[in-house]
Amino acid sequence: MSLEGYWGVGPKTADTLRESLGEEAAVAAIESADVRALTDAGVTPGRATRILRRATGEGAMDALATRDARSVYDDLLDLAAEYAVTRHAADRIRVLTPLPDRAARETRLDEVAAARDAWERLGESSREAVVAAFDEYDEAGGTDRAAVEAVLDLRAAGLTGDTFDALGGVDETALREAADALRYLDGDEVATGADDRLDRLRERRDAAAELADSALDVVESVRERGARDADAFQSAAVEYVATETGVGSAEVRAVAPDEARDAADFVGETLRGLVDDLEGRVTDRAATVREELRSAVDGADTDVETAVGAVDDIAFRLSLARFAAAHELIRPRLGGDGVAVVAARNLTLQGEVQPITYAVGDHDLAAGELESGRTSLPAGDRVTVLTGANSGGKTTLLETLCQVTLLAAMGLPVPADAATVGDFDSVVFHRRHASFNAGVLESTLRSIVPPLSGDGRTLMLVDEFEAITEPGRAADLLNGLVELTVDRGAVGVYVTHLAEDLSPLPDAARIDGIFAEGLTDDLDLRVDYQPRFGSLGKSTPEFIVSRLVANADDRTDRRGFERLAAAVGEEAVQQTLADGDWEPDGE
Repeated sequence: MSLEGYWGVGPKTADTLRESLGEEAAVAAIESADVRALTDAGVTPGRATRILRRATGEGAMDALATRDARSVYDDLLDLAAEYAVTRHAADRIRVLTPLPDRAARETRLDEVAAARDAWERLGESSREAVVAAFDEYDEAGGTDRAAVEAVLDLRAAGLTGDTFDALGGVDETALREAADALRYLDGDEVATGADDRLDRLRERRDAAAELADSALDVVESVRERGARDADAFQSAAVEYVATETGVGSAEVRAVAPDEARDAADFVGETLRGLVDDLEGRVTDRAATVREELRSAVDGADTDVETAVGAVDDIAFRLSLARFAAAHELIRPRLGGDGVAVVAARNLTLQGEVQPITYAVGDHDLAAGELESGRTSLPAGDRVTVLTGANSGGKTTLLETLCQVTLLAAMGLPVPADAATVGDFDSVVFHRRHASFNAGVLESTLRSIVPPLSGDGRTLMLVDEFEAITEPGRAADLLNGLVELTVDRGAVGVYVTHLAEDLSPLPDAARIDGIFAEGLTDDLDLRVDYQPRFGSLGKSTPEFIVSRLVANADDRTDRRGFERLAAAVGEEAVQQTLADGDWEPDGE
């Protein structure tokens, strides 16, 4: 396949890659998801990532039907990449895409689970040793030698398990011999330290070459020793060169010219001959040593190939395992025609997070999988309309469901105590965008309706649709979306403050509510983020107004907020302030 055959690789990008890498190497970099190779060649990181996602995931990126769904996807992979043990593993994580079928997802879930088991069996010192081994592998540039040494270090750290079978199947003795040999092989070059004899020959050659570059200085040095005639000078020159280079006098005399015009000619010819002789001996000895080293490597050829082929895969799986362990992710149950989660957590929220239990569509979560005190979870509703308090976590719940669905689609564990996730061809996630601009409404409808109208299975997660048009018309549009979701056999969660304005919902839809319960002693909104199934939530503006009244430093401002309190229900505001034990300053 030519470079131009890959998505996102136009003539300009192809020329850049050919000039820097060559056609074959550039194709190999794309096929192996080597982001670094592409960026080093001059492709911007963002473009390189997009090219590789399409190359490795084919049409899978089309499942992310909206910009907000792609944003959640990017955030998840950036978070997972933070736990990568090598640069290449991080690159591979960033180009993960939804897998094409359930079997592929189950296989990856198996691999991650096995890797996590192996990681969690290690003690702290062994984990540090594993990370250090991959750090050294990275610093060495991922060479064959670095791969072999990494495998030896990983074995020594005790990394075992089904997903790391390659580590247990090698001959450690042969691999150590190969590692020692590879330490001194750099392509066709033999490094210093491989052979003492070769090192001495190289030192003598270099010393001779240095003298040859300053032959006139050699002549002066010899003359200073008192040589009076040509024979005496030549003998003295041979001894001088032998002493300075460490070469035997007989070897120097053997390369000296039989006749020379003068002293300078004799010294120059002798040194050039000695350099040529030593260079030939270095070449011959290097060839012998190189053959010996390669023989040691060839003797462990299968083990070396195993090590080189295994290290990157081990790093990738172990990186995902570390991500799963750090966030206490669990394996979801794949199948059904909905999404159901028990004690789900949003991975991008900081601080203490209240876990949420929720379900839409068909699922098979049993009572024994639910948190204490809950005996059942709604099932069978194609659509839920989620209502309730401002700042009540409705958008966060949508985002959490999106995170769970996308992670499961990539064959990765999810942030919950239990979860079932159906097979969706499209995930539509739309965050609230406050604008009454007709262009925003049109672009939003263009992004969320086509996936719903197609033949595939779609998950709709839509937040406050009314924010992009006037409330009356928004209710009409929302009604239409709910009915279309049910008619098309899709599954959807719609967040709105207009539930009471909707016409009677289809039988396959229900209304859920999130409730604010007052203000804390610090006048923060106290919310039960767990939705109450089948209950209409309230926006409870009196809590917001109560906080404004309490926090007003200026009396004039406070009087204005008190007028608002009267408008929303002064009794409710006063009760809220009383519950918070608030007293106005100076009263």
